Amino acid sequence: MEDLGIDEDPTPIGNLALQTLAMPADTNPNGDVFGGWLMSQMDLAGSILAQDLAHGRITTVAVGNMHFLRPVPIGATVSCYTDAIDIGRASITVRVCVWMKPPCKPDRVKVTEGEFVFVAIDDNGRTRAIPKVIE
Repeated sequence: MEDLGIDEDPTPIGNLALQTLAMPADTNPNGDVFGGWLMSQMDLAGSILAQDLAHGRITTVAVGNMHFLRPVPIGATVSCYTDAIDIGRASITVRVCVWMKPPCKPDRVKVTEGEFVFVAIDDNGRTRAIPKVIE
């Protein structure tokens, strides 16, 4: 596999936010999962963290630095790990790393990672400030 400049530590970074199984309906004609399906799982995982940090409604505004490292086969367990890498006045940038455990194999491998930017919004869909957390 060509080097894409992605650190492939054997340990996922962040916390497990979402785990699912790659199913036949999620695949292309070659039997591998569509990249768009993987991105939607990543968006869901990132939004779980962002919503918790924003204490309310958020929306996805950008996705960047996506790198697909290898295909995901049917039956693989797909795990999304998240960590907040920046929290601004109204925005949260979340790194989402995806790992899979192929069916009938003991080891998990990194599949992709990306940065998702979420903005806190109010009930009218307008940007709102993220509450400060006092520690």
